[in-house]
Amino acid sequence: CLLRRELPNKAKISGGEMSTSRSPKDPSCTVDLGAQYISAAPYYARIHMNYVNMHTVYHHSGAEVLYERHVTHIHQKDTGWEVCHKAGAPDRFDIVVVTMPVPQILQLQGDVESLIGENQRRMLEAVSYSSRYALGLSYKADTQIDIPWAAKYVSSNPCIHFIAIDDKKRNLGQSLKNCGPAVMVHTSEKDAVKPIILEELEKVMPGLPQPDSIKCQKWRYSQVTGSVADCPGQMTLHSTASAGVCSALKGFEVLKSSL
Repeated sequence: CLLRRELPNKAKISGGEMSTSRSPKDPSCTVDLGAQYISAAPYYARIHMNYVNMHTVYHHSGAEVLYERHVTHIHQKDTGWEVCHKAGAPDRFDIVVVTMPVPQILQLQGDVESLIGENQRRMLEAVSYSSRYALGLSYKADTQIDIPWAAKYVSSNPCIHFIAIDDKKRNLGQSLKNCGPAVMVHTSEKDAVKPIILEELEKVMPGLPQPDSIKCQKWRYSQVTGSVADCPGQMTLHSTASAGVCSALKGFEVLKSSL
């Protein structure tokens, strides 16, 4: 039989908070604006070693990734499902698996609402996320950033929460001979915009060189601050990579058992 697998993605690139941004002036200069780092207990590091990269996940899935597909409606049609998005004709599938922040799931129209029980909906509506901004500073190839650390949390500033010298954090070393370094800054949960972040960054890291390019990114759903408690794996919400993979594998088991 013919098996067609598609991954509609609202964004222009894959990865979400695991994606890597490139400087518009030098594509070889990269910075991770999302996930700060991945850590896991030895057990999870061993069993999840193949799932730490979004591109790896897409590769294992064997699915075609369709970018800028903003799904708005999911309707039950006969024995299958019709998925509608903002642009183009709807698609038909036998099975649909939805992976997105809870508030976006609850905004989906069509038959999704009837599939979520009243008690489940109450629990999902209680889920909360933090929001924050990320700032990526890219520098020219001959720039030196004389900082002894690779990354650190900042507790003495009301705006800035985390800073990483991206090339040091990823231990790129001599592979960066022909491109410059990059700095990633995460704010606290309070709202902040680029001029404010740059002003506060100067207080934390005075004398930082003038960047070659700057990118500001807002993560509306950054981390889960209030999760669903006492529920099966497919209802569990966590912010750690290990817990996320566990939830995905549990969801796959449920899906496989229904086929």
